[in-house]
Amino acid sequence: MHACYDLLKNYGFAIILFTIITKIILLPIGIWVHTNSIKIVKMAPQLNRIKIAFFGDRDTIAEEQSKLYKEARYNPLSSLIPLFVQIVLLMGLVHTIYRPMTYILDMHKEEMEAFVHLTAQLTGVDSQIASIQLNVIRAAQSMQWGSAFEALNMGEALGKIIRSLNFNFLGLDISLVPAEVGGLMLIVPLIAAVSSWFLCHVQNRSNVLQSEQGNLNKYGTMALSVGLSLYLGAFVPAGVAVYWVASNLLGVLQLALLNALINPKKHVDFQALEETKKELETLSHLGEATLSKEDRKREKEDYKRFFSIANKHLVFYSESNGFYKYFRKTIEYLLTHSNVTIHYITSDPKDSIFNFAKENSKIKAYYIGEKKLITLMMKLEADIVVMTMSDLNNYHLKRSYVQKDIEYVYMFHYPLSTHMVLHTGALDHYDTIMCVGDFQFAEIKKQEEIYHLPAKKLIASGYGQLELLQESHDKTPPSPRERPTVLIAPSWQQDNLLDTCIHDMLQSLLKENADIVVRPHPEYVKRYKPRMDALIAKYADYAGDNLTFELDFTSNASLFDSDVVITDWSGAAYEFALRDQIGIRVPPEDITKIPEDLKRVLSSADEYTKKIADIRDRLIANYGHSGEVTGEYLLQSLREKIEQRKTGKEE
Repeated sequence: MHACYDLLKNYGFAIILFTIITKIILLPIGIWVHTNSIKIVKMAPQLNRIKIAFFGDRDTIAEEQSKLYKEARYNPLSSLIPLFVQIVLLMGLVHTIYRPMTYILDMHKEEMEAFVHLTAQLTGVDSQIASIQLNVIRAAQSMQWGSAFEALNMGEALGKIIRSLNFNFLGLDISLVPAEVGGLMLIVPLIAAVSSWFLCHVQNRSNVLQSEQGNLNKYGTMALSVGLSLYLGAFVPAGVAVYWVASNLLGVLQLALLNALINPKKHVDFQALEETKKELETLSHLGEATLSKEDRKREKEDYKRFFSIANKHLVFYSESNGFYKYFRKTIEYLLTHSNVTIHYITSDPKDSIFNFAKENSKIKAYYIGEKKLITLMMKLEADIVVMTMSDLNNYHLKRSYVQKDIEYVYMFHYPLSTHMVLHTGALDHYDTIMCVGDFQFAEIKKQEEIYHLPAKKLIASGYGQLELLQESHDKTPPSPRERPTVLIAPSWQQDNLLDTCIHDMLQSLLKENADIVVRPHPEYVKRYKPRMDALIAKYADYAGDNLTFELDFTSNASLFDSDVVITDWSGAAYEFALRDQIGIRVPPEDITKIPEDLKRVLSSADEYTKKIADIRDRLIANYGHSGEVTGEYLLQSLREKIEQRKTGKEE
């Protein structure tokens, strides 16, 4: 500051020059901070994938994050260095501005003490206050006290004070404290605040790290910076505000130059970053829309109760109420042929399993929402876990990190091809697959061969849901009908009936003498509820006449009470009949001809009945005994695991 003032002889311009020099000297740190920011954003997709992979497990996330930082040679605390440097500079500048006699005029201590003592006597100001040197200068330059200062007989020193120090900058005395003098000086803190807002605004848009932060961080930092600027501008000499404004404007210029020289777009995969951010956000909001206060409390209690029970042998997981039917035959067999306790987890607080559990003490039911389920699965301890959810370990639901030898058993909730419906690798992390029939054996074994996967246990268990449908149908006495019932049961994947041709189909069928039931896939309702609501609203005038939308998936009545099913890639087609070998394939462009096809199919009902039975017996394993086969396998596997533990303890 002394050198800057000697060169320019103007306090305001000296501060600006000082700011420019410090920015140049600290440019290497600025470059380092910029590259460090790029480094952390470059790592962000990997960090997000860690958070996705171990969602809910804070300890593991912290460990994996630490490993990633170590590999990248990144230290999170390094971001504090620029802040520390800025604080030191600011404190040093404030100290200097308050003491111009010491640092600008380079006066002797004895001279300063004499001037300070005299000023305190003349003005009544405390000689110990921080701004005493500024008061001395103002008093010495004032004509009011001229004779008193001349009486000190320190002409050379007094001349320095009177002639050398010029605090005027753009018409303002920047040695003054705006809050103390008011008036036009109050513009100073406002200018300082605007400069801080401008810097933060540019950083939020152009700084690679700051632009990726959430709104709370962005605008929280902005509010803090603007507030600090108002304070500094109002309650310290205005010279500090000059430094602050200059520093902020130079910061904007520096950011533009660094972005041009070291362009973040050349180093960061922003597409991967956006994809992982969306996936993480989806996980973060799992179940939030429907989870009530009572459900949260219940979930917390059930979570605690689940882990309070030791030695859990058999655990079932159900996504919602509608999935119990796929486990039903197996669970009924286990309850009547063993004493094993079934721990049944569901993500549906209204699941009917809670009523069954009240009637049977061997069923322990727990409500765990999708988000909490992630942590539960990571910490799970059991011998066998049975699920109908594919892609175990591929997405947010993982195999247990606590007990590595759990046997994970997959049960199909459709009797379809494994490779035409599931993602590649959807079954790779299961140990045992309960296959519907031999055709799935061939598919799974071929996938294991192609992708060099370890062999899984394949059990020809059959398909209990088909048995339940037959039983329900047999128990229902035939009732006379005035018109046939047509079931529309689409899938939920891309280009399904509801998203492509449902309007043309309904407009054609509603003209016919038939009852129409639209039963969407549960996943479609879950993912695209607004679309479903819009469809129902569009056909509200037909409701109760010959069109019904069935959204209660606990009932299978429509599946065995209908005369014809219309579907795309839905599993309902297999439950009802086998595509291509039984039924008619209709191209989307011929959808308006469906009424003609409908009449043709209905006229051959007896022929189809025989074909359906023949196909079922040929393709579905152990028809009528699926629960027994699956149940016996689970019991035998449990016996072997228990025996292995006993043998291990004895050894």
